[in-house]
Amino acid sequence: MAEAGVDRIDVRFDRVTKRFENVVAVDGVSFEVPSNSFYSLLGPSGCGKTTSLRLIAGFEQPTEGTIEIGGRSVAGVPSHRRNVNTVFQHYALFPHMDVAGNVGYGLRQIRPKLPRAEIERRVGEALELVRLSGFGARRVWELSGGQQQRVALARALVMRPRVLLLDEPLGALDLKLRKEMQLELKQLQREVGITFIYVTHDQEEALSMSDRIAVMRAGRILQEGPPTELYDQPVDRFVADFIGQSNFFEGVVEDPGPPVVVRTDRGVALRAPLPASGRPLARGERAVVSVRPERVHLEAPGVDPPSGWASALGRVRERTFLGDQVEFAVDAPALGHVTVRLSHRPGSPEARFAPGDEVQVGWAEEVALALGA
Repeated sequence: MAEAGVDRIDVRFDRVTKRFENVVAVDGVSFEVPSNSFYSLLGPSGCGKTTSLRLIAGFEQPTEGTIEIGGRSVAGVPSHRRNVNTVFQHYALFPHMDVAGNVGYGLRQIRPKLPRAEIERRVGEALELVRLSGFGARRVWELSGGQQQRVALARALVMRPRVLLLDEPLGALDLKLRKEMQLELKQLQREVGITFIYVTHDQEEALSMSDRIAVMRAGRILQEGPPTELYDQPVDRFVADFIGQSNFFEGVVEDPGPPVVVRTDRGVALRAPLPASGRPLARGERAVVSVRPERVHLEAPGVDPPSGWASALGRVRERTFLGDQVEFAVDAPALGHVTVRLSHRPGSPEARFAPGDEVQVGWAEEVALALGA
């Protein structure tokens, strides 16, 4: 497998644009993928993430800008001459071949031909990596969805690419198997020591596996960084809403701060800091205060909030048990709808709240964020 490097950049996009006639699929995108990292392109359908992956693979050529793999421009280099390999969502396995035949297909295309013993050895190593030793003689239609996905991974890894590209490879699996494969993919990336670039629209998938994530929308990257940074410090409302779940209280900037004071449309002044990389907000500008549901506290009425807290009375409209968490939908006249998510702890005081109960919601001002609307 590729040698790991601490400071190397395996893939670099420099102001890359891709147009299809009048449609701009990728719009001046720049990013760098460090060697031996798990990097995800995350966004809704049509945001440009799959086109970006195809540009790396060589299935498309950029209209403008430069793409480098391993420090070298790949302008005009066809896909089969790039040191990358791709795993697709539907695997594209050959039904007339057994597992070993599928995994070794690429090796058999190499010229001059590899010795048969070398091919068998590398196929065996690849199957062992994906925990399918002993499955070489099986037909692909005899395998489960998760096993077929592993065969597709082995077929890509056997070629020893510098970069492995994964285009929503878990999309065809059921929820439980997807979660299992998320853990296996991350573990596999660490074991093989090569760069994974992963395309997904599933934010939970990206958060659980990635070292870095680029959130895309309309062909552009809105924010790029480690998962914790994107979750805790989203730069705008779209990122805050796409990465996880948030409460948004809309209004107008009354004081640009710091902290920013937003007078909500219901007449309440809420204070919140800007995100670390967020743009300044101007007085009179439309804005939102964003608060994650798990950072909202739920108390019985009459409890005085600590200094520096926002607080409002409300009534529980709905209570949903999620296993490890309990989610409350609270209607607060001063704020509107508020979602509260608490850890499930049997016997905790919060467990007694039920639909119809009057409650007090609140949060520390420093856990909120002021974002442009």
